[in-house]
Amino acid sequence: MSNPQSKSKKREETPAPPTARILTPGEHPITLEMIDADALLVLRKLHDAGFSAYLVGGGVRDLYLGKTPKDFDISTNAHPGQIRKVFRNSMTIGRRFRLVQVFFRNGKTIEVSTLRSLSEFDIDGPQTVLAPNNTFGSLEEDAGRRDLTINSLFFEIENKTIIDYVGGIADLNLGIVRIVGDPDKRISRDPVRMLRAIRHAARIDFTIEPQSWQAICRHHHELALCPPSRLRDELFKDLHSGSLLDWFHLAAESGLFGSILGLYKKILAQPSDSGPSCKEQLTSLFTVIDRVTKKMTETQIGQRLANEFLLALLLLPWANTRFDLIRMEPKGPAAHQLGKQLRDSLDLEIGTQLNLPRASRQEIITLIGNLPLFLQHQEKGSWPQWLTRKSYFKNCLLFYHFYLESTGGLPVPESLLDIMPPPIPVRAPRSGYREKRASRPGTSGPAFASDAPGGIFGFKKKPPVKAGDSKS
Repeated sequence: MSNPQSKSKKREETPAPPTARILTPGEHPITLEMIDADALLVLRKLHDAGFSAYLVGGGVRDLYLGKTPKDFDISTNAHPGQIRKVFRNSMTIGRRFRLVQVFFRNGKTIEVSTLRSLSEFDIDGPQTVLAPNNTFGSLEEDAGRRDLTINSLFFEIENKTIIDYVGGIADLNLGIVRIVGDPDKRISRDPVRMLRAIRHAARIDFTIEPQSWQAICRHHHELALCPPSRLRDELFKDLHSGSLLDWFHLAAESGLFGSILGLYKKILAQPSDSGPSCKEQLTSLFTVIDRVTKKMTETQIGQRLANEFLLALLLLPWANTRFDLIRMEPKGPAAHQLGKQLRDSLDLEIGTQLNLPRASRQEIITLIGNLPLFLQHQEKGSWPQWLTRKSYFKNCLLFYHFYLESTGGLPVPESLLDIMPPPIPVRAPRSGYREKRASRPGTSGPAFASDAPGGIFGFKKKPPVKAGDSKS
């Protein structure tokens, strides 16, 4: 028999629903003119279809801070299938939580997600990392489920107000990065939240709130529980951020750097008898990467350095420490042996940890393994003709110039920054089948349904056989 007093106690301990702080147009700097035209179109079409829709996350944060957002993400109370009915130029993606990508010209994509509920696993469930959950919820539940308070703000276009359930505006005003809710519990549910916290602190020069910072320092080893491909993708975001050096200082101090790149765990702080330490080499390389990344962002819209190229620079101090790379003079069999040793060590140390494709690993080995060769020929004033004919020459030459600048040499020549291939364009909806088919007014089926009556996915139902049509 249950104890009625214990039930009463549980009811008393249940927290009251959060009260939203509403900022009217005179209390914040965001105007409709600041929002991307395509994002504004998506918001208005969802409103016209009878749904609520909000600009969310980093877009609201950056606009409030007077910055230009990289992305304009949208949340709505419409479910994915309903969103697809409103936008035929869209597709559904995601496993843990489905969201819809709406496509526009020039490869632009606006992501639209359904408001999520606060999972029972995030409240008082078992210690499960990334517990499966795909339930929809209210505005306040969605805010409580987001990672950081400064990314949990909503902007709605009807009244031009900002809606804040978690104190994100106060943290923006104070320059603080704070994990939403209990940081220990939220990190245990998804350790990648630690990487996102230090990334945003580095990008916008904010301070991590003490309780959140201490939780990150306690749980940094839990990154090993995350899927390798997820860690790899998060690392690539930081390599391209333009604030890699600030990120590195936070990642190294908290222990996250050694957890995501185990090969640096023991050697990062070791002093070097023959030159700069690993930490000093990384600091110099990251300074160059940030300078070039910002320069390319200013002058080459949509162009950036390849992931493998940046990862090779990140691994260069490790390779130098492991093989005394810079002082080597590999010739003939020695050069082949170096490549084999690099490959074996890379596969063992990081290939599995970050789930790197074989082609990516080979590109990294080519860049690092050929650096001693380029250093050998640097004083001769010209490159051997046989070397210039190699397919890897241009990329290795750029890699060599990055190393030179990091050691106090001349800046990387801007003429070499055009050699990287452009990023792969976003895949458009399959063959444009929706654009080619004329839609009939009055249809209201799901976005994947065929326009032809009698079936879906292109299969038609057989007409019923009439009584007089059967053959005897």
